[in-house]
Amino acid sequence: MKKFFLNDKVMLSIVLVNTFVIFLQECGLEGSLLSALDILCTLLFVIEMIIKHILFGVKNYWRDGWNVLDGVVTIISLPALLSYFVPDFSDYGFIIAFRALRVFKLFRTARRFPNLGEIWTGFRLAMSRSTAFLLGYFVIIVIFAMFNSALFGGIAPQYFANPLEGIYTVFQLFTVEGWYEIPNAIVGHLSPVWSHLVRLYFAFLLIGGGIIGMSLINSIFVDALAADNNDDVKEQLEQMEKKIDALQRLLEKQINS
Repeated sequence: MKKFFLNDKVMLSIVLVNTFVIFLQECGLEGSLLSALDILCTLLFVIEMIIKHILFGVKNYWRDGWNVLDGVVTIISLPALLSYFVPDFSDYGFIIAFRALRVFKLFRTARRFPNLGEIWTGFRLAMSRSTAFLLGYFVIIVIFAMFNSALFGGIAPQYFANPLEGIYTVFQLFTVEGWYEIPNAIVGHLSPVWSHLVRLYFAFLLIGGGIIGMSLINSIFVDALAADNNDDVKEQLEQMEKKIDALQRLLEKQINS
């Protein structure tokens, strides 16, 4: 039994089966077979968690990041079992949300991805190196959101009713979404001269914050993400240079001798 539940290939197979079952159910396909498979997979995950608690201990189990992921996903998915046993389960509006939480079971497949540790390490490195720029970018969004809310809140309340609405609108503009709809909703209430100025202003926001700003974020993040690989390449080149230097010295000694 221990070999069964501690076998990564077996548990991965169960995860894939459960993923396929959830996919079919979310597509609207229901049936006793799919329900039975979903219940069986969930019970197997529970048994796996119990066995690991017994073998590793509670503290050691929850110290491991992957076990935390597996345990939380398993616990979250348990209330979904009520849908198979509670009559008129759909009438319980506050409980039916637990059924949607079954999709978090898909996170169990994450631990099986190859080189995921290296990818996560690179992601953390990229986030740490680009945090200052991302924070500055967010501050710029907040500033323009407050400024736009003060200027256009009365004209276009659907976009700039308050700074919170303005933050979403400016972010939408910086991601090149609604770049013409937003100014068009404003210029209809203005004179021709002010209309041109407003369009010019939003064009500046689009170019500065959207095209240039987002491009800088992408380049900084990608460069930081690849920095770890670049360090490995540099180290390998340095080792090759040392070997070449050693070979040159050896050849010089042989020639001189």
